[in-house]
Amino acid sequence: MTEQTITILGAGPGGYTAAFLAADRGMSVTLIDENSKPGGVCLHRGCIPSKSLLHFSRLIEETRNAETCGLKFQAPEIDLNRVREWNREIINKMSNGLISLCKQRGVKFVNGRARFLDGNNLIINDKDRLSFDHCILATGSQPICPPLFSEIGDRILTSTSALELEEVPERLLVVGGGYIGLEMGTVYSSLGSQVSVVEMTGDLLTGVDRDLVRPLFTRLKSQFHNIYLNTKVVSCELKDNRIVVQFEGEVKASSYDRILVAVGRKPNTVDIGLESTGVKTDGHGFIQVDAKFQTDESSIFAIGDVIGGAMLAHKASAEGKDVVGILTGYEPSQNARTIPAVVFTDPEIAWCGLTETEAKNKDMKVQIAKFPWGASGRAQTLGRPDGVTKLILAPDTEQVLGMGITGVGAGELIGEGVLAVDNGLKAKDLAHSIHPHPTLSETIMESAEVFYGEATHIYKRQKK
Repeated sequence: MTEQTITILGAGPGGYTAAFLAADRGMSVTLIDENSKPGGVCLHRGCIPSKSLLHFSRLIEETRNAETCGLKFQAPEIDLNRVREWNREIINKMSNGLISLCKQRGVKFVNGRARFLDGNNLIINDKDRLSFDHCILATGSQPICPPLFSEIGDRILTSTSALELEEVPERLLVVGGGYIGLEMGTVYSSLGSQVSVVEMTGDLLTGVDRDLVRPLFTRLKSQFHNIYLNTKVVSCELKDNRIVVQFEGEVKASSYDRILVAVGRKPNTVDIGLESTGVKTDGHGFIQVDAKFQTDESSIFAIGDVIGGAMLAHKASAEGKDVVGILTGYEPSQNARTIPAVVFTDPEIAWCGLTETEAKNKDMKVQIAKFPWGASGRAQTLGRPDGVTKLILAPDTEQVLGMGITGVGAGELIGEGVLAVDNGLKAKDLAHSIHPHPTLSETIMESAEVFYGEATHIYKRQKK
């Protein structure tokens, strides 16, 4: 039997996860990426460097807040050169680990830019031809930068350039109140920037349940200089070494040293030769696939950011595994799998499954059970009672349809919600599972107990 060959275009979490599984299952694998090492945007210019800076930011904030419990620190001295070096060390360590895993598994890693010649052939760096039986497109996405900001040149920051920490601007405007803008705004605020956020909708983190956003919004109002909602930027220009920004509506014009634009991302589907294949894209450049991630070119599959939906690394990784499963005879489960989401601000916000907002939009009847972290002993000992854990439940069956958490370490807790939703667990399953004390995980158990009116640490009469 001839060994199947598979080429994977893009070595981010989706691409390298698929490559490693394909190799583990006996396929001949080539992994191609423009970076000199695997990891993609997530490792080199996204998830990992941003989270290391958010950790750094939280350390600063904790020293500032420690005075309330009797511990006083001097103002920190920040060595930006060492911070950048520390970030690079993390990236290099992890990317070198991926190179080692490629070698151990026999995955051929190729550094270069590839273009399709047809449905079974690529050319790399315009010189080396490569044939394949199957190909997985996992080329990811890049930040969108509207033409409005073209006049300010290098004064503009994106989610990529902001991570380089070239300087800490005195006054920073963040355009976009989504998770990227808020995460990076948090970092720069901790480093000393006067941060303002402008968001065109009526609230931060549009689409996320408002009761989950509220604790974060309250905290950010004290950290950020301004938060402008229902507001658009209409113009910006350089004057006297400052960026003068005009806003739509009643917000007065202001000047800033830098502008961080975080208004979304677009798929990397341009100039890779898709026109030489049967692959089709929609009006926004996203690749069209069927339920098995197969494009209109039968030999080519696509996963991750390039097919749209939630642009999350773990979603791409799961899709990569599904495609390899299909190609190697391990059909994935037909049951829909829950994709958790985490906003790594302080406090963090995490959710999975059905949200209360989605339920209202679909006119679905659900029951909500919430446990405030002010009643959590562990949250109190951390000095962070500003959280909440909530369950979205089916009223008739008591099945857990979704979970949302706001608070310190929410992203570490949401996995229990994924397990509950995917396995059709009921509120009683969470309520009857013994959770260690004192921990934040107890808030999941007690939120389920709230549903039955039997939570130990808050009194809430059971609904008749």
